[in-house]
Amino acid sequence: MTVSDTRLARIESDDLAGLGRADIDDVIEYVHVPTARLPGYRPLYDRYLRQRWNVNDLDFAEDRADWTGRMSDESRNSFLSIASGFHHGERQVEAELAPLLFGVPEDYKVFLTSHLEDEARHTVFFDRFYREVVGLEGDGIMDILDASWPFIQETFVGPFGLLAYLTDDLRRDPYDKHLQMKYATTYMIWIEGVLALSVMKITLNYARDFRVLPGFYTGFTATCRDEARHVQAGMRFVRDLLTEDPAYVRDLHDTLRTLLTMSAARSSRVYYEPLGWSEERVSELFGSQLRRKLAMVGVSLPEDLDEMVASVKPTLAGG
Repeated sequence: MTVSDTRLARIESDDLAGLGRADIDDVIEYVHVPTARLPGYRPLYDRYLRQRWNVNDLDFAEDRADWTGRMSDESRNSFLSIASGFHHGERQVEAELAPLLFGVPEDYKVFLTSHLEDEARHTVFFDRFYREVVGLEGDGIMDILDASWPFIQETFVGPFGLLAYLTDDLRRDPYDKHLQMKYATTYMIWIEGVLALSVMKITLNYARDFRVLPGFYTGFTATCRDEARHVQAGMRFVRDLLTEDPAYVRDLHDTLRTLLTMSAARSSRVYYEPLGWSEERVSELFGSQLRRKLAMVGVSLPEDLDEMVASVKPTLAGG
C-alpha cells in the first residue's frame, strides 16, 4: 500500500477530531515511514509534545448505543477477545518499561518518559471504554482490568509473561545489552510492532467498515499514532545495538524463536469472522507486520525462523 505524502502529513499533524476522520490504514503505514532513516530520539520526543491528546475529550455516548443496539453478541465477544489483551498490555507496560531506562542512552531515556505517559493515557482510555461502553463496573482501574481478564487470549499471555521475566532480569542488570536486545525484541518488535498494530488494524477496520464505535475509533486511532513513535524509537534502539555489535542478532533470533513457539501452541479459538476477518488473513497480517519491522532494522531471518513465521497461528484462546 502506498500512502501519499499529503495524507501522511495529515496524520502527523491531525488533532483528536481529525484522527477520528482518518483512515486507520494510513496510520498503520505512518508507523513504517521512514524505514531507511529512523528518526532520532529527540525528534520523536518533540513529535510527542505536538501530538499529545486528552482522553477526557472523547465522547462515548454513540458507542454505547452501538454496543447495545447495533452489534451482535458474536461481534461483541470477538471484539472483547481481541481488544482485552491491549487493555491489559497498556497497564503492564506502565509497570515494566521503567527498568529499561537505566541502561539506555540519555536521549532515549528522555523519550521513554513520554512513552510511559502515553501508556498511562491509553490505560485510562480503555478504562473509560470498558466502563462507559461495555458496562463493566468497579471502583478503580484494577477492578475494570480484573473484569476484562476473562476475555484475554493466550496470544497475549505468553509474550507478556516473557516480558515480565526479562523485566526482572533488567532490574538486576540494566546494562546487559544481550538482555536489552531480548527485551526490545519481545516488546518493541513483537508486542508493539506485531500484536498491537495487528489488533489496532482488526478492531479499527471493523469500526470503520461497519460504521460503529466512533469514540473508540478516535481514541484508538490516536493510540495507534502514539504507537508509531514507540515502534520507531524501539526500532532505532534495536538498529543501534546491531550497529554496535552485529552479533546481538542472535539474541533477536533466539527471542523470536521463543515467541513464535508460544504462538504455535493452540488451545481454543477466537472467531475473527464477526469482525470481518478470516484466520488466514489474520495470520498474513501478523507475518507482514513482523517482516516490516525487521526490514526497518535490516534483519533477515534464517530458514527455520522464516518457516515459523509462515506458519504462525494467532488464534490461541477466546471467550
